[in-house]
Amino acid sequence: MRKKDLLSLTPMDIEEFLAGMGEKRFRGKQIFQWINKGIKDFDKMTNLSKPLREKLKDYAYITNIEIKEKLVSNIDGTTKYLFLLDDYNIIEGVVMKYHHGLTACISTQVGCAMGCTFCASTLKGLVRNLRAGEMADQILTMQKDMGERISNIVLMGSGEPLNNFHETIKFIKIINDEDGLNIGNRHITLSTSGLVPQIKALADLQIPINLAVSLHAPNDALRKQTMPIAKKYSIKELIESCKYYIDRTNRRVSFEYALIRGINDDEAHARELSDLLKGMLCYVNLIPVNTVEGKEYKKPNIGDTGKFQQILRGSGIEATIRREMGADINAACGQLRRKYLQKQ
Repeated sequence: MRKKDLLSLTPMDIEEFLAGMGEKRFRGKQIFQWINKGIKDFDKMTNLSKPLREKLKDYAYITNIEIKEKLVSNIDGTTKYLFLLDDYNIIEGVVMKYHHGLTACISTQVGCAMGCTFCASTLKGLVRNLRAGEMADQILTMQKDMGERISNIVLMGSGEPLNNFHETIKFIKIINDEDGLNIGNRHITLSTSGLVPQIKALADLQIPINLAVSLHAPNDALRKQTMPIAKKYSIKELIESCKYYIDRTNRRVSFEYALIRGINDDEAHARELSDLLKGMLCYVNLIPVNTVEGKEYKKPNIGDTGKFQQILRGSGIEATIRREMGADINAACGQLRRKYLQKQ
């Protein structure tokens, strides 16, 4: 019998697992509570009998990722982690400090298959999907290290969450459970490069999380230059799937737009984007592009970014400019892992 990662299981999953071993189902809730407090040692689960604890050692384990490297920004306190997994793969996580509390940005895959040209996460492509427990343990590990509760989660680190659909949904259910981390769905943001069928499947689940869609261009020709996924799904298909998501969940969609100087940042692009999104329940998050080693992309100047924002607002579309966090520690996703792998 292959050992089960209990941190990757919902309370009901653990109950089924216990029943299969001839144990009482109600113990599932107790075990779920222990592991979601960050307990990794079965012997510390003091309300379980010793025979059950011994049986769990034989048939189960608890994901336990290790902090390989940690960087703290002197500018804003942003903390970036490089995590070592049990198979020696490397992933990243980031904790950002805001007035409303701590926000953790976590990875959902080792590497990424999407190939977006402005992102460092695509180095060596996709290695493998993360289990739900490996996603949850990023939060537990960062929370323990910070000594403070993490109240907001962003699935915006390395990987495409909807390309790891089953484990991502299970992870959301696990951290949302009141007997676990109890992080509300409205405090969870899932970022996608635009996998149309999966956006619709997510909409049908009607989980009231926040959806952020990486758009980065107002037309197909331009989007294909930086995002290979645009060759599979047109902007028209993508916008239709977002409207479906809005209709099914009654939640506003965020469109992420990385501004790249001389490529997608002029006034004509802003007006085209305004026409594309006009009337939708959405807003636009403008992101001056991060510098990525080996890429020629440059940030737009502040004046052009402001003009782009004003054109959108003038069309009735809410638009914000993302504040860069952890600039002195390369806090953008993929950069720390990229440097580590290059050293290896």
